[in-house]
Amino acid sequence: MIVYQMAGFDGKTIFVREWAADEPKAIVVISHGMSEHSLRYERIADRLLDEGYTVVCDDHRANGLTDKDNLGFSEGDIFNATLSDMAQLCRAYKEKYPDKKIILFGHSYGSFLSQRFIEEHNDLIDGVILGGSACMKGLLTTAGLAVANVGYAFKGEKAPAKMLNDMTFEAYKKALKADSFISTIPEEAKCYDDDELCGFINSYAFYKFFFKGLKAIYKRKNLDKLRKDLPILIISGDTDPVGDYGKSTTKLYETYLKEGVKDVTLKLYNGVYHEYLNDISKDEATADILEFLNKISA
Repeated sequence: MIVYQMAGFDGKTIFVREWAADEPKAIVVISHGMSEHSLRYERIADRLLDEGYTVVCDDHRANGLTDKDNLGFSEGDIFNATLSDMAQLCRAYKEKYPDKKIILFGHSYGSFLSQRFIEEHNDLIDGVILGGSACMKGLLTTAGLAVANVGYAFKGEKAPAKMLNDMTFEAYKKALKADSFISTIPEEAKCYDDDELCGFINSYAFYKFFFKGLKAIYKRKNLDKLRKDLPILIISGDTDPVGDYGKSTTKLYETYLKEGVKDVTLKLYNGVYHEYLNDISKDEATADILEFLNKISA
């Protein structure tokens, strides 16, 4: 594994980790979750590398090494800027490996970025995995945006959005009556809690542009841009509060079917929290991911 720096679409320094196969079957571009970073995907990246895949994952704006001194905040429209960075990363690997397929794998926050990505940049990829995801629209998104806008205006763009953190991360724990919604395995939850680059409270600016990005995903003009031939794999724990315990994740699956996407697969893992790759489902989820990748790369 190597770490390198790339210039984002606007010149901002973005840190990237790469696990490179000598003769890759395909390229897997990972888009990580909220309040975490690329190194947390080392286990799945190493497994995919063993199977002949090159894996690449950047630390998104406001996260990881990219903004380690200002976690939770980055200048500008963080959501759409990150989308542009992801597109730039995919283009770079498309140019480097013109005869190889590229599969996007987004987890949680990264899956919502990926939902938007497959509307605006679907010419750059050959398949997408949406993990720990949901059809996130309606009252919750509208309320979240309203709170973010008020906090942004009165407390400042860089201020930690504690109320929104309570409405999401802390609410998930309360709903599960657990200390963590990350994993049912205490050691895995502790790895997240002990990581100084994880679990921080995002800024009002982060949430403002996140909720705006969510609302854009399900607009008719954007759904009309979906490629009907793009293979989609949706995976999640059935006890994940982010996906409303499978209900909102299933709604996302049904949304793509309704939009006429021909190859959509849904897999829910029994008794599993948010991080299916760091829970009792990790072997099963890895096998499902590999099956999907092998189908596309073949």
